[in-house]
Amino acid sequence: MIIRNAYVLLFEENGFVKKDICFEDGKIKQVADKIDGEYYIDATGKYITPGLIDAHSHIGICEEAIGWEGDDTCEYGNAVSPQLRAIDAINPFDIAFKEALRGGVTTVCTGPGSANVVAGTFATIKLKGNVIDEMIIDERAAMKCAFGENPRAFGKSGKEPYTRMGVAALLRKTLNDAMNYKAKKEDAEKNNKYFEKDLQMENMLLVINGDIPIKAHVHRADDICTAIRIAKEYNIGLTLDHCTEGHLIVDYLKKFDYPTIIGPSYGPKTKIETKNKTFQTAKILWDAGLKVCITTDHNVHPQESLILFAAMAAKEGLDEIEALKAITINPAEVLRIHERKGQIKKGLDADLVIWDSHPLDFMAKVEKVFIEGQEAF
Repeated sequence: MIIRNAYVLLFEENGFVKKDICFEDGKIKQVADKIDGEYYIDATGKYITPGLIDAHSHIGICEEAIGWEGDDTCEYGNAVSPQLRAIDAINPFDIAFKEALRGGVTTVCTGPGSANVVAGTFATIKLKGNVIDEMIIDERAAMKCAFGENPRAFGKSGKEPYTRMGVAALLRKTLNDAMNYKAKKEDAEKNNKYFEKDLQMENMLLVINGDIPIKAHVHRADDICTAIRIAKEYNIGLTLDHCTEGHLIVDYLKKFDYPTIIGPSYGPKTKIETKNKTFQTAKILWDAGLKVCITTDHNVHPQESLILFAAMAAKEGLDEIEALKAITINPAEVLRIHERKGQIKKGLDADLVIWDSHPLDFMAKVEKVFIEGQEAF
């Protein structure tokens, strides 16, 4: 298949360039000024971006238009539940999947909510298919951890934690337990002794071995600092999700290389942790040299509104191309799928979105979406 005469978003050229695109067998084969071929789409005057990527979502887990019956977001029985896996709760028939395609979103990292100190693993999936096992890109992409107000709710039922100190202490204990578990497991393997596996600790090994980062739910500035403090103590990977008050401590964040996943910055400030949220955060952090992604935190906001949030960040001063990077190549890099997705380049998956006008224009509409070369919308 060939798409001709479109304005194609090419990051190596820092903008939209008039090009043709050829894709075959799910991969981009060529991007050039002119490509000959019999079967083509005439996209004269249209704009093409990579499929959009949201690095923090709950799509398929907290389903739309169902209510509590479709809400598998949080496991309230235990504040520490690293054994949970998003793949076991994602419903591909959630109507939000089709709505997301209407907004150009082709890939998300989705998982459990923020009621638990340690909530389980997120999964990176493509938004095409009926069987979740066939939609998986990375089954265990990150370990969700939460700081601040939300996990403190366990204290109301007489369980730990009740304070921010308790949240941090429980996370440290879980990391210590994982380190001890690793040592015992290695000793048993070395000495050919029986060893009983623990599902919680097996998942935590992915964190302490550096295979996956902790995905830290953090709004308030001091909670952001606590997440960084613990990540440094245990030498583990970290993403700062929401990072609502990151702009208040930008000089501190500049000292580290932790990616930020900003948002949602839209909507009312419904709790004290979000009183300082603003669409200017993305620009301030980008100006400081930090890697910035933008999220809808679906279902807090609809998955299809991702492009709108990027546009609003651009309206508040974020460079337009950087705003588009924040929902394409940047989350692809954070999710470690950049060798497959996130930009329009030879050899990468043919995840393409055709827009009728510049995608950051409020009036822009998605005309077609391809995922791995197959038309999905």
